[in-house]
Amino acid sequence: MRITTMRDIVLISDPRVASIPVEESGEQLIDVRERLRTDGRLADPEGAFAHLRQGLLTRLEEAQERLPQGYRLLIVEGYRPPAMQQRIFDEYSAELRATFPQMSPEEIYAAASRYVSPIAVAPHTAGAAVDLTLCTEDGVELDMGTPLNATPEQSDGACYTAAPGISSEARHHRDLLGAALGSAGLVNYPTEWWHWSYGDRYWALATGAPHALYGPRAL
Repeated sequence: MRITTMRDIVLISDPRVASIPVEESGEQLIDVRERLRTDGRLADPEGAFAHLRQGLLTRLEEAQERLPQGYRLLIVEGYRPPAMQQRIFDEYSAELRATFPQMSPEEIYAAASRYVSPIAVAPHTAGAAVDLTLCTEDGVELDMGTPLNATPEQSDGACYTAAPGISSEARHHRDLLGAALGSAGLVNYPTEWWHWSYGDRYWALATGAPHALYGPRAL
């Protein structure tokens, strides 16, 4: 097993991301289950997974309309409580330390951020990020090259959005997803083909916006 990296990717742990100010819009977290297709694999008893900020939800609906006939967005996870975000980051960091004992704490921190955001800048805790995939009208998931939430180590880097070596079918599906979401104003985290956001610090850095629109909040 090895650490897989790609050049010219700004990780969410980059200090430039944390330096972006937040001017909270005050938008509510909205339950998306009656407006978009959702998947229950990461469902929690409170339904937090199915909540997103209104601005992000509106843009996802726009993206759905931009997809060719027969394709649907499938929402897997949106809002994530801060305690859960911290737990996932800590668990993955521990996994990396065990696998790569030669890495420094700083290297572990950066490597972990390829897969899960540090709590200080985590867009999921703001309801500003969504993990999603494509499916057919009948709900059959399409080939995207890797399972959603595959780590860089598990997938040998194929989870990176622009990764070479995936099938032409998977590349076509990633391109369809990216075109629809990008044209609706979302930005992708390049180490995870499934992770898209709007209004968070990473979005602000990627688009040149002067500030983020959404900060962490309770459900």
